[in-house]
Amino acid sequence: MGRLFRQALERPGRASMTYRPKSQIGVGGLVLGPRERKYLGQVIRSSRLSYGPMTRRFERRFAAAHGCRFGVFSNSGTSALHIALAALKERHGWKDEDEVLVPAVTFVATANIVFHNRMKPVFVDVDPETYNIDPAQLERRITRRTRALIPVHLMGLPCDMDPILKVCRRNKLKVIEDSCETAFARYRGRPVGSFGDIGCFSTYVAHYIVTGVGGFSLTNDADLAVRLRSLMNHGRDSIYLNIDDDQGVTRGRLQEIVERRFRFVSMGHSFRATELEAAIGLGQLDSMRSIVRARQANARYLSEGLKDLEDRLQLPTVPPDRDHMFMMYPLVLRDEAKTGLVNFLEEGKVETRDIMPLINQPVYVKRYGDLERRYPVAAWVNKSGFYVGCHQYLSRRELDYVIGRIHAYFRR
Repeated sequence: MGRLFRQALERPGRASMTYRPKSQIGVGGLVLGPRERKYLGQVIRSSRLSYGPMTRRFERRFAAAHGCRFGVFSNSGTSALHIALAALKERHGWKDEDEVLVPAVTFVATANIVFHNRMKPVFVDVDPETYNIDPAQLERRITRRTRALIPVHLMGLPCDMDPILKVCRRNKLKVIEDSCETAFARYRGRPVGSFGDIGCFSTYVAHYIVTGVGGFSLTNDADLAVRLRSLMNHGRDSIYLNIDDDQGVTRGRLQEIVERRFRFVSMGHSFRATELEAAIGLGQLDSMRSIVRARQANARYLSEGLKDLEDRLQLPTVPPDRDHMFMMYPLVLRDEAKTGLVNFLEEGKVETRDIMPLINQPVYVKRYGDLERRYPVAAWVNKSGFYVGCHQYLSRRELDYVIGRIHAYFRR
């Protein structure tokens, strides 16, 4: 990790024209180091896979890193979002077909979980520089049935939360932060995940903290924390949510637990993770600072190497009031479609991904028709935006190759 971080701090030079990667330069990676192996060994020796001490420790540390009192570790960021909305709907008595505002550029799960909770997503266009939800567009999408907003901190960059929260307070909307792509970042000194009622994160492959599968719902509300954990466990009575809850208690309490422990009070889900994922996550947390520094340094290196192409490519924006953690490195062609450049990079073994197209997905076109005419910024990002990797495992030679490959396309 240290060697790669030092390489990322070096100034970009002329990309080698002789270097050819043997394997794809991916958008993410994972190396299980000594800490991960140590914690995994502890779990294996304990013979305990269900919720236990490793997960509790992971939840406490991850929540504390984001300024929250409670953390609930589930099996994915999608699950975390799903139970977050379910908990709020249950608590506030929202009706089916009530509305939730979501950005028009985000991973499909953000909108899918609204449908799965029998509510209606209403799309809001995004800012043309940050690609996050545009606060100026919110009020026009609010109706008498709007109940909540899901701002998405996209690709490592927090949303402009102050004006968003102002609109939500004025309209009495609840806030679920979708921070699945942005961990450990701060907006005006405050960590993502701590602004709304619930903040949701992912620890899936290619994210900052990689556990294989996994996600978090964070909150400072004790009642919501209980509801989240119950919903993750089939909607079970909160008196018994793991195998330790009937240990070391009084006789009267044990009798109450035995009577209630197989009661189900909500329509919940099996969204649980295991001690193995938590062990990997704890090992990753131990390296959190070096992971973030390496990603940010790699992004600066790419920007320095591509700055002469800014008349053709929009490089990432980093507003001065917030961190950019660079889960990935986004690029948008200013005046042309991305297809040619993306294919050129892929043919050269540089992996690319679209910048989270949503409203043009077949399932949403089938349901809503052509939405892109109503959301011009999202339409531009869908047509011209993609990202490449900037993760901590990339070498300088690989970064130079990516820079050189992009230049080679525009010289053709």
